[in-house]
Amino acid sequence: MTSDFATPAVTDSVPDSVQTEAPLLWYRDPISCLQSTFASVLARAGMNPLFALGAGWEFLYVPDDVRSEEFYYPCRYEGDLGRSLFPHHDVSSSWWRPADPDDPLREIREAMTEGRLVIAAVDNFFLPFRPAFGDVHAAHLLVVHGLDERRGLVHVSDAMPPAFQGPIPLDDFLKSWGSANPQDQQDAFFSDSEISRRCLSVSVGSAGSGGADPGPEQLAGWLRANLERFDDPGTVAGLGGLAGLDGCLSELTFRARAGEVRALQELYPFGWGMQAQAALHGELLRDRGAAWRSPALAGAGRAVESVAHAWTPLRITAAHGLDDPAAAADDLHRHAGVLRWRHTEAIESVRRALDEL
Repeated sequence: MTSDFATPAVTDSVPDSVQTEAPLLWYRDPISCLQSTFASVLARAGMNPLFALGAGWEFLYVPDDVRSEEFYYPCRYEGDLGRSLFPHHDVSSSWWRPADPDDPLREIREAMTEGRLVIAAVDNFFLPFRPAFGDVHAAHLLVVHGLDERRGLVHVSDAMPPAFQGPIPLDDFLKSWGSANPQDQQDAFFSDSEISRRCLSVSVGSAGSGGADPGPEQLAGWLRANLERFDDPGTVAGLGGLAGLDGCLSELTFRARAGEVRALQELYPFGWGMQAQAALHGELLRDRGAAWRSPALAGAGRAVESVAHAWTPLRITAAHGLDDPAAAADDLHRHAGVLRWRHTEAIESVRRALDEL
């Protein structure tokens, strides 16, 4: 989708247009705006999004940390989404807000002047290209790649369906970026989380293997490190590894039987991050298995992708069980059992694949 919004008249006494090249639109069905926006920034830095986003795979649940945002992800490294999403690459990130409330665009203007992309948190309710425009509040991410204050436009890129790249009215962006994102009965999972003009600053070190085929030896190193975290998650703020998965799933069923709505509300956004991670890791293994003619590696990829698929019924059951969590508890327990078994199968498949690398 490209922009067909009316272009406002030129206004004097404001900065000239600053715009970077439009970034790559990168999307896969199981991912959220978190992975798609990081992919755009990493691709600009010369990295292959699949190689980088698919390298890590672990389980981590942090109690009382889940937020109602499409881009929620449990961070192994507090506050650093980049380092948590890319454990095998030199990537880090931090949240920031405008330092001067009288000039909230200053940092974005500077980033555009320096050719840097900006990931901005927004509320879909105010974005004219989103299906939820004027209807549903939801916390979302997009990439800003240009600013034309004279014409009152901001250039944005959003790979999530229906996908959009082009200018939108600056007033709409400011409303979306500064939205309170109030509680919305139409979206119990991604509303009621204030946007507060948040942006992500992403730091990418040497592209190294992130830009090229990692090769069997390096991929094997990543796989061994991932498996170690399933056996022993180390010091983490929450429940990690297979033992953490068991604890999380048991707690989920227990809380559902007790009628706790919050347990089901958390599962949908939390599960999205875990699902996306497994899907991308599985795709990477399947892709490299085909490229290197390794049936065991390709099979391991399919097994890890089955973990991603197993998240779907669990998340959907939670979504439909909000009115009566106790009634949904048995189905949640059953789907949780399948998810746990898929992890066991996938981990064993990855161990076998290591023998071929």
